[in-house]
Amino acid sequence: MMAVTSACKDSKMGMDNGKYVRYTPEQVEALERLYHECPKPSSLRRQQLIRECPILSNIEPKQIKVWFQNRRCREKQRKESSRLQAVNRKLTAMNKLLMEENDRLQKQVSQLVYENSFFRQQTQTAALTTTDNNSCESVVTSGQQNLSAQRPPRDASPAGLLSLAEETLTEFLSKATGTAVEWVQMPGMKPGPDSIGITAISHSCSGVASRACGLVGLEPTRVAEILKDRPSWFRDCRAVDVLNVMSTGSGGTIELLYMQLYAPTTLAPARDFWLMRYTSVMEDGSLVVCERSLNNTQNGPSMPPVQNFVRAELLPSGYLIRPCEGGGSIIHIVDHMDLEPWSVPEVLRPLYESSTVLSQRTTMAALRHLRQISQEISHPTVTGWGRRPAALRALGQRLSKGFNEAVNGFTDEGWSMLESDGIDDVTLLVNSSPSKLMGANISYANGFPSMSSAVLCAKASMLLQNVPPAILLRFLREHRSEWADSGIDAYSAAAVKAGPCSIPVTRTGCFGGQIILPLAHTIEHEEFMEVIRLESIGHYQDDMIMPGDIFLLQLCSGVDENAVGTCAELVFAPIDASFADDAPLLPSGFRIIPLDSKADASSPNRTLDLASTLEVGPAGSRPNGDYSKNSSSTKSVMTIAFQFAFEIHLQENIAAMARQYVRSIISSVQRVALALSPSRLGSLPGLRSPPGTPEAQTLARWICQSYRFFLGVELLKSVSGGSESVLKEIWHHSDALMCCSLKALPVFTFANEAGLDMLETTLVSLQDITLEKIFDDNGRKALFSELPQIMQQGFACLQGGICLSSMGRPISYERAIAWKVLNEEEDPHCICFMFVNWSFV
Repeated sequence: MMAVTSACKDSKMGMDNGKYVRYTPEQVEALERLYHECPKPSSLRRQQLIRECPILSNIEPKQIKVWFQNRRCREKQRKESSRLQAVNRKLTAMNKLLMEENDRLQKQVSQLVYENSFFRQQTQTAALTTTDNNSCESVVTSGQQNLSAQRPPRDASPAGLLSLAEETLTEFLSKATGTAVEWVQMPGMKPGPDSIGITAISHSCSGVASRACGLVGLEPTRVAEILKDRPSWFRDCRAVDVLNVMSTGSGGTIELLYMQLYAPTTLAPARDFWLMRYTSVMEDGSLVVCERSLNNTQNGPSMPPVQNFVRAELLPSGYLIRPCEGGGSIIHIVDHMDLEPWSVPEVLRPLYESSTVLSQRTTMAALRHLRQISQEISHPTVTGWGRRPAALRALGQRLSKGFNEAVNGFTDEGWSMLESDGIDDVTLLVNSSPSKLMGANISYANGFPSMSSAVLCAKASMLLQNVPPAILLRFLREHRSEWADSGIDAYSAAAVKAGPCSIPVTRTGCFGGQIILPLAHTIEHEEFMEVIRLESIGHYQDDMIMPGDIFLLQLCSGVDENAVGTCAELVFAPIDASFADDAPLLPSGFRIIPLDSKADASSPNRTLDLASTLEVGPAGSRPNGDYSKNSSSTKSVMTIAFQFAFEIHLQENIAAMARQYVRSIISSVQRVALALSPSRLGSLPGLRSPPGTPEAQTLARWICQSYRFFLGVELLKSVSGGSESVLKEIWHHSDALMCCSLKALPVFTFANEAGLDMLETTLVSLQDITLEKIFDDNGRKALFSELPQIMQQGFACLQGGICLSSMGRPISYERAIAWKVLNEEEDPHCICFMFVNWSFV
């Protein structure tokens, strides 16, 4: 800081040999032009500037150098000031939210104390005045009747709807800022300036409820506009129809809505809602959008039942949007639903009885969407393939919607079911409606026409035991060859491939024959989109050779196994060379939903731990490393859906192929899930268990011997036993240990458990990761400068820095030690790296 201040002070005066330098406006303009082209010009470039601009001829190169120093310093100060102002606004808003939360909790405590005193007094009175159980029962019954008084029926007139709207507003505000619902902190979510917001779930109430409040950089009216357009951000929402709108005398609006939600799995019916939405402005300028279900008990306008949908109930919910000082909005979101769990199989009921799942899929999804749009507005950058983030979001929405359509297979969209072959494990649907194909009849550039006239969907659901959804999904993403058939991939690509692909490829991630090209990440990396290139896949179809490479547009979410209640999804669709925004997409993929509701059973005494926002975990803590903690006795349901375009006269052949293909995928998933289960980690060699081969034991012994030889200290504590014990100690070492080959392009050949957690990979796919890929530019320069020392001296100590996992997540480490591993003949075998005190940023 002193050095920067000194530099700024000297350059601000702009002096050279005791002389002040004053620049004319024309000179400043010329210098500013060059600064925007090159903020740090070399001495040759500065001299060239003087020659090209005669107006600068009276200024010495040294003085121009000082001007650029000054300009860079001012830019740095401006950016830092802007960053600090943004942080300060966040902290101010968060402090306001926390104070409100504290007030709410104090009111809740007072109410609980009062109720406790009241019921204790009632119990004592009942004990004194009654002598049998019947009288006690009457006291309890009368108390329940008073607590749950029935509302009188309402009329369907505008006055009746307005009265119901005002009542809905009051009930919603009592949930958003009051004590109507007993809220407990969302498991795994801690409030703080860098968090998505303050998130809570209901402890004990009818239905399921969640609440969140946070800061977004959008104006209240814009926030309300986005949230009202629920299909644009709520992936489970199929449609929202506004059937009637009426204005109120106070400037508000009342809308009658019909909303449909997709079923997340083939084992449950979809949900629909008949709603009233009330939008109004409060006296303090806050904007309120609240909703509730309309039903027969309110004697209002009714919506008849719809086939294939279960009518669910939305209890008073909505959004409280308050303008924030300095711009932006503070938003309170409440979602409170009764999803009618009775209508689904018992094993699926935790999904419909979990407030945590509701919070992850609905409440937090709304906040993330708002923050994503705010970020796009403030940083309007062009990302993959020249597309802006909004265009990529639209593609992601199309992928998700197409997958949901395939899972649900609604008849009004043209789907019809095919007869079973006698085994009901896989369901087949056919859709020949023109709207489904979306112009997929594309001719190949070589003259062979594509006559696809229908789409077939093969889908199934299966129950999984004791395997974390995020771990299984990551394996399916990284090891496509374990479950996919390259010939069927080529066939699927034929529906949209317009000619030889010309998509530019830069290797950013490689997993067993597939190259991953990242396109975009959402806020907090909850979801990412990528293009998958499947290499060297030759396929012949009807005497027509397909291009060797196939490209898939892929959407992945839920890869963090520490996120409670998160649904893990991997959805992909073939794309052609044009990769147009309106290109036909036939999404297929996997959805894994956790079914355990243990997380909702939080203690009622558990409140927001404000001090926990300042906690910093021990360095080197690995959020992805402890499988047993998060996966013991877990259950989840996996839904698989694959779509194929085909010629209608080939329906029987395609149906047989689809059944067999999905059944083979189910078999592969069951085998992998069994291997990934904590109790069966050794079932699939090379995944998570220590590789107990003689070669691995020998390598572990060489690592320890070489460390002792070059650094003069022991790597491990005293180990009693043979090579097997050494390997076990290496495997469970607290620091990340990984070995790379001695080649021109070093690749990793071995890593211990901490190393696999750090790289976010498995032993199977470790060899697909090169050494240079995990370092940033500075790390690569430092590494290449130290490699000769490692080979000559035998070891080197690297300063702390930042590296990247195979998933692209930044990792900080305190320091790293690299040493040459020698074999029995004392020849170099590999280089071993040890990253000390690492953690995800």
